[in-house]
Amino acid sequence: MESNLIRKYCEIDNQGSLLLKNAMNKLKLSARAYDRILKVSRTIADLDESEQINVVHLAEAIHYRSLDRDHWGDKYSAEKNLRIQVKKYMLNSHLCN
Repeated sequence: MESNLIRKYCEIDNQGSLLLKNAMNKLKLSARAYDRILKVSRTIADLDESEQINVVHLAEAIHYRSLDRDHWGDKYSAEKNLRIQVKKYMLNSHLCN
C-alpha cells in the first residue's frame, strides 16, 4: 500500500497520534515502521469490525512491532538465529547418516 493510501485508509485521532509519536521516539522507529504500524492497526481494526482505528488497535500494533524488534529486529540477531538453525540442521543431518 502506497503512503497516500495509508494516509487515506489509516486515519488516527489525536490520542492515537500522540501514542504513535511516543512509541516512535521511545522505540526509535523509522518512518517505514510508522507506516507498518498504521497498516497493522488498520488490519486489527478491520478484524474488530471497526471503521476507525482506535488507540487499542494502535497499541496492539505497536506491541507486535516491539516484539518483532526485540526478537528479530536487528540484522545481527536474525543472522545469528539463521546460523544457529543451519548448524543444528547440519548436525542433525550428520548424526542421522
